[in-house]
Amino acid sequence: MVKIAFIGAGSHTFTQTLIRGILSFPALQDSTLCLMDIDAKRLERIETATQRLVDEHAFPATVEATTGRREALEGADYVITTIHVGGVEPVENEIEIPRRYGVKQSVGDTLGPGGVFRAMRTIPTMLDIARDMEELCPDAPLLQHTNPMAMTCWALAAETEIDVYGICHSIVGTARDIADYVGVPFEELDYWVAGINHMAWFLELQHDGRDLYPDLRAARTDPETYAQDVVRFETMDHFGRFITESSHHLSEYLPYFRHSQAEIDRLVDASAYDPEREAFEYSPVCWLPTGEYFAQWRTIDHADQFDRETMDTSLSRSDEYAPRIIHSLETGEARRMNLNVPNDGRLITNLPDNAEVEVPCHVDETGVHPCSVGDLPPQLAALNRSNVNVQSLAVEAANERSEASLRQAIKLDPLTSAVCTLEEIDDMIDDLLEANAAYLPELA
Repeated sequence: MVKIAFIGAGSHTFTQTLIRGILSFPALQDSTLCLMDIDAKRLERIETATQRLVDEHAFPATVEATTGRREALEGADYVITTIHVGGVEPVENEIEIPRRYGVKQSVGDTLGPGGVFRAMRTIPTMLDIARDMEELCPDAPLLQHTNPMAMTCWALAAETEIDVYGICHSIVGTARDIADYVGVPFEELDYWVAGINHMAWFLELQHDGRDLYPDLRAARTDPETYAQDVVRFETMDHFGRFITESSHHLSEYLPYFRHSQAEIDRLVDASAYDPEREAFEYSPVCWLPTGEYFAQWRTIDHADQFDRETMDTSLSRSDEYAPRIIHSLETGEARRMNLNVPNDGRLITNLPDNAEVEVPCHVDETGVHPCSVGDLPPQLAALNRSNVNVQSLAVEAANERSEASLRQAIKLDPLTSAVCTLEEIDDMIDDLLEANAAYLPELA
């Protein structure tokens, strides 16, 4: 029996998805599921939902709930983090203030002003969690889901001794998209992917030993297919490989797609072929009319998901990796999956030694074993480095409480530097520092 601590368990939908995945494995059905959140109301609801799931299937699992982080971490075998620091107000500021300066982020949680400021308010709390783990469960791996993924994992690797594995579903999601575009079953798709989080590259793409890139390039010529992934197809056209993360999200990591309203309008028009697809300009985090999404977030109520008659108690296994990692480590069933881990100068050899990279990893009862990829094609590594440069300075800013590094990180951001002067960037940062002062560490 293993103890799995969920830090930030009040993230209802995500936590329930992970728990259903864990309990879908017979070998894990006697686990202790320790739910921790600082929001007592959300915690009570996720505890109720989890207990109902366990009771419905008569599993021997134990459900615990606590608002005390150290209590949750005491003796844990695995720790899963899904935290969000600060609530809605700082996110709204991190989207709306840059927009006033022409930096029209899509989501703002990974790079750009939004990603850097999110790192500044998230990393200190994540370091506190990891330091508690060093004391209370030093051998437990940290299965980390919180964005900004690369910056957060990089900071933890630099400052603590905890084994941290950053987990993102974008690669599997992209593989499913590709399988649909080229008309092959997802289960039969073979791929080798490496890069950084939200900017990893499908270096090899095959079906029954046959290269699928000619098929993908042919699919790109179909207007309906092209409309579903305008930015990723155009990036493939110019740089040679298909990339992870959705078109609207990818567009904010590069300088080419959101630098002017005319270009945004072109991409919106190109994406309009399929009205069922998400709007190009803003993802579900930001695309609703100003204030509407944030109002929903402030008032969100999951009560309807806890009704005994209608609650989903299925054991459907999603594409999320965390349940599979735990199962492989506990049972020895070998799996390969892409995880975010320190580069250590040996995994992707033309990215910085200390960068956080997303590479294939083998997982079994002996542990997590990252694969050596070697050099990326030079143009792909160059695009990755444009993001790694920002990540490196943002991590330095958070770990050293350096305002100079914070400012330099945002000045190196590809989208920000495409639309703002250096003086405008400083003014924007001044506004962000003032607006989010309550959520940030003291800077030097």
